[in-house]
Amino acid sequence: MVDPPAADRRRLQNSTDPELPASRGLIVPPKFADPPTASVEFCRGCASNLALMAGRAETFLEIGDHEVRVSHPDKVVFPEPGLTKLDIVEYYVAVADGALRGAGGRPMVLKRFAKGIQAEPFFQKRVPEHPDYIGTAVLHYASGRSAEEAVVTDAAGLAWIANLGCLDLNPHGVRADDLEHPDELRVDLDPMPGVDWSQIVDVAFVAREVLDDHGLVGWPKTSGSRGMHILVRIRPEWDFKTVRLAAETLAREVENRAPGLATARWWKEERGESVFVDFNQNAKDRTVASAYSIRPLPDARVSTPLAWDEVRLRRPEEFTVRTVRERFAEIGDPHEGIDRDAGSLEALLALAEELGPAEKPPRGGDGSGRRVSTMPLIEVARTKTKPEALEALEAWKSSHRAVAGQLQPADVLVDGMRGSSSLWYRVRINLQHVPEAERPAQEELIADYDPWAGKVWPGREDAP
Repeated sequence: MVDPPAADRRRLQNSTDPELPASRGLIVPPKFADPPTASVEFCRGCASNLALMAGRAETFLEIGDHEVRVSHPDKVVFPEPGLTKLDIVEYYVAVADGALRGAGGRPMVLKRFAKGIQAEPFFQKRVPEHPDYIGTAVLHYASGRSAEEAVVTDAAGLAWIANLGCLDLNPHGVRADDLEHPDELRVDLDPMPGVDWSQIVDVAFVAREVLDDHGLVGWPKTSGSRGMHILVRIRPEWDFKTVRLAAETLAREVENRAPGLATARWWKEERGESVFVDFNQNAKDRTVASAYSIRPLPDARVSTPLAWDEVRLRRPEEFTVRTVRERFAEIGDPHEGIDRDAGSLEALLALAEELGPAEKPPRGGDGSGRRVSTMPLIEVARTKTKPEALEALEAWKSSHRAVAGQLQPADVLVDGMRGSSSLWYRVRINLQHVPEAERPAQEELIADYDPWAGKVWPGREDAP
């Protein structure tokens, strides 16, 4: 360990309030109703010392009973607001009470922005070498594979995660002590292109009404991107398949009550300019950016918990690392009571019986079993990065100016597709608004990136 001045040391202490629980560091933590609590107290003189230490290789923070190393603390992560890596770590410690309420005690996938926010992150399920205050839990997937994932329970754990280059926290909907029964149903309101914020808000209130009619309480937060999340605590009595069915039923009922505004249609090209109620975020392998997560947008936007009376009044761009830290210090966490509202899925499951099975798309007649789209789609490109996808899209538009001029915003489909450890991008065009005689045929892809090139598949004959 390096002593000052070679390495800076700062102290971030847990609150000494006797009513607040102490910082914890359990290997496999028990379920907790009230997350561990932390507040920030900086040592005197640290600010002036730090000003003299530009470009440090590392610094050490004392957070509760733990010492956390932060590498390259002065590295600028968000150039626009001038936020450094140390700023990100300190933000998570400052909002730890709220962040742990969303992510604490849950296994999480590490989404690491090793090359900064302009580059694609990589997803790491298996926790790397870690200190003893980081817990772990082994998740088993339908593929037969398993992964030992990280579990954080205190502010030191959040700081350690942030030091890995993780901006947003991506926990599963289960607790580490019961990995097969979710205790949270997640309503993800995902707007299609052309949808404005007021429409998302309208759909959120319809979703709240449906939840209330079925004995459940929703807690809203901005997604930190374009949409909104509504979190619903449930009793951990149902498996993933049943929770997903309940979420799909909720989505269908929201669509029934707000046709044209909301949709439960799974296939993107069939949604139009509506808000997709994404029920598949409740599948076993899915994670969602949790409360107080920083999103990789230039302004360092944050997924921020709201009270319902704020939903119509506030806008996502208001909530950034700096403003949310101030807001948290002033008003605390609007979701403080979320764990007191665990409800039952019985009413939604009864509605599922009443509605019957959801409509399934037609299948191909070639024996492949592949889905056949009901829309006239063409594929333009497959790329490694989003900038490459957008460049390919512009190239296609330049070659088909008359057709491009007839497209609606929701007709342009740029999808982030999950690869083995990172996203790749697919560009498609829905020609539904183009007269049939003017529709271009499928052409050779402008870019044809193969995300699986060189990958060895276990069990395949060509595997070593």
